[in-house]
Amino acid sequence: MLRHAFALALVATAAPAEQIGEVGVDWLGNDIIIEAVADPDVKGVTCHIAYFERGLIDRLQQGNWFEDPSNSSIACGQTGPIAVGDIDRDENGEEVFRTGRSIIFKSLVVRRVYDATNNTLIYLAHAREVQKGSAKMSISTVPLGDVRP
Repeated sequence: MLRHAFALALVATAAPAEQIGEVGVDWLGNDIIIEAVADPDVKGVTCHIAYFERGLIDRLQQGNWFEDPSNSSIACGQTGPIAVGDIDRDENGEEVFRTGRSIIFKSLVVRRVYDATNNTLIYLAHAREVQKGSAKMSISTVPLGDVRP
């Protein structure tokens, strides 16, 4: 499958993703991939990311072999007792996960930002492109309750 052909183009940072679902959306072989990513610095929090992966027929028709769309969705939640490790607390947060959406120029990124006022972790999924920024994003929050970083 194309996923294996592009394996060298995919870059994972701190947290590895585990594919847990693949939903076919048309006869061209286009799929929605669903992956689970455990936050490496916050035990007990897992994010589920969904993104579009183009099939071989679509790549042949469109002529753009090496790029998938930037669209993505994220939902994060408590999946066990939460234990917050050493996390970045500035307003830029830190990158938790990244995977390539093209051979070189585009990535799907998940960043964690800590909201100290509301004691909440915010997870932002967005596309990062070398030249043109993208407004395609998705956000999810995990309230920490009594747990303090």
